[in-house]
Amino acid sequence: MGLTNYIRSAANSVSSGSSPAKPGQAPATAGTGGSAAAAGAGAGDDKIPEGASADDTEEVDDENKNLLMALISQLRPGMDLSRITFPVFVLEPRSMLERVTDFHSHPELLHGAGQLGAPEDRFIQVLRYYLAGWHIKPKGVKKPYNPILGEFFRCRYDYSDGTSAYYIAEQVSHHPPISAWYFASPEQGLELCGELRPKSKFLGNSAANLMEGESHLKFLEGAGASDGEYDITMPNMYARGILFGKMVLELGDNSTVRNDTTGLQCDVEFKTKGFFSGTYNAIAGKIKGPKGEVGEISGKWNEVMELQRKGGKGKEVLFDATKADVVQKSVSPEDQQSPNESRRLWAKVTAAIKAKDLDAATDAKTEIEETQREAARERESRGESWQPKYFKPTGKGGEWRPAFALPAGDKSVQVEAVRQFVYGSDPEPPAAFFDAPAATPSATESALPAQPAPTASA
Repeated sequence: MGLTNYIRSAANSVSSGSSPAKPGQAPATAGTGGSAAAAGAGAGDDKIPEGASADDTEEVDDENKNLLMALISQLRPGMDLSRITFPVFVLEPRSMLERVTDFHSHPELLHGAGQLGAPEDRFIQVLRYYLAGWHIKPKGVKKPYNPILGEFFRCRYDYSDGTSAYYIAEQVSHHPPISAWYFASPEQGLELCGELRPKSKFLGNSAANLMEGESHLKFLEGAGASDGEYDITMPNMYARGILFGKMVLELGDNSTVRNDTTGLQCDVEFKTKGFFSGTYNAIAGKIKGPKGEVGEISGKWNEVMELQRKGGKGKEVLFDATKADVVQKSVSPEDQQSPNESRRLWAKVTAAIKAKDLDAATDAKTEIEETQREAARERESRGESWQPKYFKPTGKGGEWRPAFALPAGDKSVQVEAVRQFVYGSDPEPPAAFFDAPAATPSATESALPAQPAPTASA
């Protein structure tokens, strides 16, 4: 009995008031979990929660709600969800490996930042960059595809000043799931990498995605070259209202941006809304350095975030998501991609989701998962272990780092080395075209206290 058929059978059991049986077992009488799920499905308030954005809420029709409730009725609070296969209607039609590229969508926030003379100004630009990535998301409460072992995603960014950047991400472990990524723009003096180790848990009326792992940013030139790495951790993600009420996405808990060389750090609190007070999507944090407090941030990550510098006369805009333009990435056509390259790998699932054919999407997703399991069985029978192509566990504590070191030399040599690492002999995406030379503000301009942070320019 396949998982999809099992969930459908369970959904019928939930709607009829009985608990679904596991494959090979007789149905049992309704338990507390099943009764609560059924009650929640019928008693939910379909209004958008006060203060929440419509883009952060999810409308689930009756059939899909029954499927979701049937699945949830089998769970217990605190249960690890990493091995649970969720129905496709909760999926965002792209891989988690591509999701990370959202943080590279506002390049002007870092371009020139390494040239800023004051460590505090360089740190603030890194903070801007990090916080600017969260507003990019699909409508509703969706999760990206869980990448399969050996899956990778790559792309190139072409900027209107003639420079470029390359990105590569790979799924280096399946159990536990670990995604590693690398981004480099030698012409802009930037190199970034990181890993994600998500852990999902069921919390009752919420599901939590605990985002473990760190990202690292390094300036290659200017005063910032002596800073070493900036280390960044992620907040956690919560899907609220999955048993009753309308589903809402929230970012919650704390994340940290720090630089050990300069001693600067900001602990960013992503505030979740309380039952009776508070608001959605709020952030707060204090930037501190060796000599004390540097400034304080506030606002909403999906709207406007502000910075009050210590001793400043007023607040400045740190980032305005309502006016920001996203710089697009260039990806090779699917027919030119490798079989395990994300967009080609998930093409049938993505097409079916966009066509709202959930049965076809489920079948295509199941086919990918079965192929993955068969490959794992074959490796086990041969006594082999999977060896990632682009990353190695060479970082502190076994952290995954790119199997590549940027060579010494001029920028053209470095750009070619990065290109070879990411694409090798494979065809690159077509070059982006621009109507006119860019007038994109650099980080040097945006770091001036009297000026607000610029919005991005495509």
